[in-house]
Amino acid sequence: MIQLAIFIFFARICDVSLGTIRIIFVSKGYKTGAASIAFVELMIWVIVISKVIHNLDHWSTYVAYAGGFAVGNYVGMLIEEHLTLGHELIRIITKKPPDQLLQHLKNEGYGITSLKGNGINGEVGVVYVIIKRNRINKIKEIIKQYNPNALYTIEDIRFVSKKIFFRESPKRKFRHLHIKK
Repeated sequence: MIQLAIFIFFARICDVSLGTIRIIFVSKGYKTGAASIAFVELMIWVIVISKVIHNLDHWSTYVAYAGGFAVGNYVGMLIEEHLTLGHELIRIITKKPPDQLLQHLKNEGYGITSLKGNGINGEVGVVYVIIKRNRINKIKEIIKQYNPNALYTIEDIRFVSKKIFFRESPKRKFRHLHIKK
């Protein structure tokens, strides 16, 4: 019975982790990937639930099922942190002039949009950067280096209507990334 409980526990971890990834794929519009993951996820779930139902008189299957669900949520969130699918919008709001920050972002090849705004304490600089998700930490380092007191938010983008341009620094060549959905 211990072997069955261990099987149920680890199968639920896989099932629930796949469910988390499937939800990410759905939110990003990856239809085929989401459907494929859903198939595997449901196959695992059907096998596991049938094992639990056939062993209703063993409490260990209930504990393994619930424990696998809980751990699966945790593992799914860890996997989600490491997936770098899609694009993000970073909005930076700064009280001090963002000139150095803007220059550094430009030198690094990031496409930026900046404008002046008014906050509760007067004029502010607002900077928008659309980046691939795997560049978030690099942008956060740049913000902390050039404007550590800036307020910034990071938002998931499901769709971008135009090509995004990144300039390859030092060569000053442009390459474009075409976003497909």
